[in-house]
Amino acid sequence: MIFGYQRVSTKDQEFNLQTDALKKYGCEKIFSDVASGAKASRPSLDNLISQLRAGDVIVVYKLDRLGRSLKHLIELIDSMTEKKIGLVSLNDPVDTTSAQGRLITNIFASIAEFERELIAERTKAGLDAARARGRKGGRPEGLSKEAENKAAAAEALYKDGKLSITDICDQLSIARSTLYKYLRVRGVDIGKSEKQVQETS
Repeated sequence: MIFGYQRVSTKDQEFNLQTDALKKYGCEKIFSDVASGAKASRPSLDNLISQLRAGDVIVVYKLDRLGRSLKHLIELIDSMTEKKIGLVSLNDPVDTTSAQGRLITNIFASIAEFERELIAERTKAGLDAARARGRKGGRPEGLSKEAENKAAAAEALYKDGKLSITDICDQLSIARSTLYKYLRVRGVDIGKSEKQVQETS
């Protein structure tokens, strides 16, 4: 069975463009979510995934409608591939039902791994710089180990100034409010860095 999945970030946005394209492709049933790119909760997507069986295909208008981040997207694709479920993106060179599409997916996986290594490298650089300024890199009070790691990564990426706020949130799979919370906990001068990030976004 061919399923469609569509997502908009806010209630003010419309599904029309995505819906028309999915119906034209031949989707028999379409699932819809209203959620920001970094938001973890996507009830309709979870419902869709629970109904999938071997031989089914998910169709999306663009890949960014499906995954919260590149890491999340690759995890979804890997899971679907194992269950013999296909994925087609109408506006990206992705069709896991074909050999060429699977090759592109493998390239995405390699990029995701590169990004993870890059984040780790920038995080280490950020911690080293913080220590050099006299601040210790211990766990801030009230943060779990996972949150501590994300806070350190957020600080490094934020100060690096090469990614926009939205990109950083997508990379770390966190909400914008959580990002600012982590930065405050880490003692980051948000106003100064904010200008730098906006100039590169």
